[in-house]
Amino acid sequence: MGSFLTPVMVRTALDVGLIYAIVALSLFISFSILNICDLSTDGCFTLGCAVAAVVTMAGHPLLAIPAAMAAGVLSGSVTALLQTKLGVPSILAGIIVNTGIYTVNLGVMGFSSNISIFGTDTIFSLWGKLFENTPLSEWSRSILLLLLIVLICLLLNWFLKTRIGLSIRATGDSMDMVRASSIDPSFMIIVGLCCSNALTGLAGALFANYNKSADINLGTGMVTIALAALIIGETLFGKRRMPFRIAGVVIGSCLYRFMISIALRLNAPTEAFKLVSALIVAIAIAAPEAKRALALHRRKKAAMRRRKEKGGSAC
Repeated sequence: MGSFLTPVMVRTALDVGLIYAIVALSLFISFSILNICDLSTDGCFTLGCAVAAVVTMAGHPLLAIPAAMAAGVLSGSVTALLQTKLGVPSILAGIIVNTGIYTVNLGVMGFSSNISIFGTDTIFSLWGKLFENTPLSEWSRSILLLLLIVLICLLLNWFLKTRIGLSIRATGDSMDMVRASSIDPSFMIIVGLCCSNALTGLAGALFANYNKSADINLGTGMVTIALAALIIGETLFGKRRMPFRIAGVVIGSCLYRFMISIALRLNAPTEAFKLVSALIVAIAIAAPEAKRALALHRRKKAAMRRRKEKGGSAC
């Protein structure tokens, strides 16, 4: 791996994989826990990028993070209210919000398709000053992202074990059972989607600070990428205890980015990059079913072998 992928490529793949892991954790809450397909993730990610870039340009890089998360909460609340109060199906609610948020993102960026924050202090440049003239200077961004991911995973694992977290998990399992237990499932959906989109906004803010720019199309395909990371993690770790499931999402996201880096290293043409990404996602989504089919085939072969052995012994 070291000779095939340069240290810069490894570092970049790790960094981007960790940022995308936050989006995958967002989808973990909405898709795996709440059983809701939230298609507003693309627009919410761009919203986080835009808000963080504007706040950073204003000279407040540290405030850019909570501002982007607050914007994500607003986006999630709109999606949740459409579902719970207006009876809009979850897929349509996500599409509606994702469509409308495009104009909101343009407005945040001053009706410009992209903005640059080069020459402005970011959270990464401020953090990097702590590692100046040290062997870890080149890995400062990776260290910050790793610390953030560990903190998010610990908080998420703790939150899902609280009373509200358990209620959210129960809502995804059986809404009728939750309603029969005198718990308002609508409120649980609102809380869950607000938390989910807050993470998406955070990921967008980190990506804008990492790239030192924000573009109106940055979030395109983010749902697909996060879903691929989520399924890769579930394929590797299965549906075990919650800490393992959360860790699997992060590892799945990093593996996805390394697959993309390998494809780039193999000189895949730029025109085919979308196709390569689609193939990786398709393989990741199909992997669980292929795994089940292979296990079934092995069980059938074992059963046939036992039947033949019994037939031979009877003779």
